[in-house]
Amino acid sequence: MGATLKHKHLVLDQRKINAAKRYFGVVSEQEAIDKALSLLVEEQRLSKALRPLQGVLKGDERPWPYR
Repeated sequence: MGATLKHKHLVLDQRKINAAKRYFGVVSEQEAIDKALSLLVEEQRLSKALRPLQGVLKGDERPWPYR
């Protein structure tokens, strides 16, 4: 699945962009925003995948990793 790139004109908080640039160690605002959005998408994917396990391990005394 290829990426679809589109030009956007957005009004964004410069402090947040600067923080993202520092966090990701990048110079480009575009790269910082792209990395932040990618991180959000990955977090959402993981959260959705783990949702069925919510509460399952509570009180489980078996040592990790399970065998």
